[in-house]
Amino acid sequence: MAEHGAVRALVEAIGRDFAEFAPPPPRTGGDGPLGWPGYAEQRARAAERTGSEESVLCGRARLGEREAVLIAFDFAFLGGSVGQDTGARVVAAFEHAREQRLPVISLIASGGSRMQEGIRALQQLQVIARAGLRAGEDGIPHIAVLRDPTTGGMWAALGAAADVVLAAPGARIAFGGARVRSSGEDGDDFRAEGKLADGQVDRIVEETELPGVLTELVSLLHPARPAAPEPAPVPAALGSVTSPETGMRAVERARSADRPRARDHLDAYFSNRFEIGGDRAGGRDEGVICGFGEHDGRVVAFAAQTGTATTPAGFRTAARLIRLADRLGIPVLTLVDTPGAANDAAAERAGVGPAIAEVFGAVAGARVPVTTLVIGEGGSGGALALAAPDNTWVTADAYFAVIAPESAAAILKRDPAEVPELAERLKLRPQDLVELGFARGIIR
Repeated sequence: MAEHGAVRALVEAIGRDFAEFAPPPPRTGGDGPLGWPGYAEQRARAAERTGSEESVLCGRARLGEREAVLIAFDFAFLGGSVGQDTGARVVAAFEHAREQRLPVISLIASGGSRMQEGIRALQQLQVIARAGLRAGEDGIPHIAVLRDPTTGGMWAALGAAADVVLAAPGARIAFGGARVRSSGEDGDDFRAEGKLADGQVDRIVEETELPGVLTELVSLLHPARPAAPEPAPVPAALGSVTSPETGMRAVERARSADRPRARDHLDAYFSNRFEIGGDRAGGRDEGVICGFGEHDGRVVAFAAQTGTATTPAGFRTAARLIRLADRLGIPVLTLVDTPGAANDAAAERAGVGPAIAEVFGAVAGARVPVTTLVIGEGGSGGALALAAPDNTWVTADAYFAVIAPESAAAILKRDPAEVPELAERLKLRPQDLVELGFARGIIR
């Protein structure tokens, strides 16, 4: 059986009724644009070995109740390399997705641009990147699956540009392939596990789990949505129903280890959800949970703080989630719970100020409605960045303040014994936030 059968088996396992697209007319004949000696024979041998005329298989299939466009690379065909005809097929697949309003799933295993076609091959990175960008601007989601290996141009122009990035366990993923890297390193930094730790991959998925995971994602991110979605409903209260008597009591309740946390609220709110993680710039913050879920039959995006100081990676991940939801027309729910932004030297080096600015900008620029529930600590600008202007609610277990009362005492050079008095002066209780016009109401 031709080796290409393995790729066809993969796409047929992922989706039912796979139908391959008719490829665009070939542009590369003979020994190609460079007249590379023996190139025609190389392509002929690859075609005989794999049963395909090119390194990519494109078509559409049904995943659950939805359809999607699939772009699958065949590493057995000249290392999954990209030439002019490969690029034309990928572009045509994205165009079909735009016309039919279907999500795109790219299954990548590629060594990069095809050297036998030189600069004509390298230019395909621009062509493919532009096709993906145009589809994204039209609200078409792109899910990439990084298989072994994914290196060079298809990591940079296709895989890393996807909205959600999955990876096979142990897959080699790097811009420079092992044979051309300046160092002899080949550890986790160049594999799926390292990319996950560095926030460049959302999840590592076993091949047996891939059909179910992709079906769930296609269901959540499918682009058939109303032009103006309704705001996400406010989650129900899970903790106290009575407001705190004093400011200090509000702070103590918000800091209590016994009150409901973000995962408790997400579990109660969503019937199912898919989490994404990482800022795509080398960072991951486990204290910020982002993703998409289903609530009463509707898809809602979420960004939730879990009570820790939020790092630059956490803010950038939240901004990434909000921008993606806005592009796909999905309403956003944010859960605020942080003592504040991380303020150590590592946070400053990683750009905590610009990262917070990204979230402020994402919320301010969102065309979809953003709903916020403050479920615990609302620590200054690090909490405010995720709060929706004019649509913020608060639980009875929460507070929100321009500064923590202990920090206020330090700044004012007051005795620590005066912290409770400062908590009163800050007017940070839930009922104070409603009275001052910051919150719309207390969820009980």
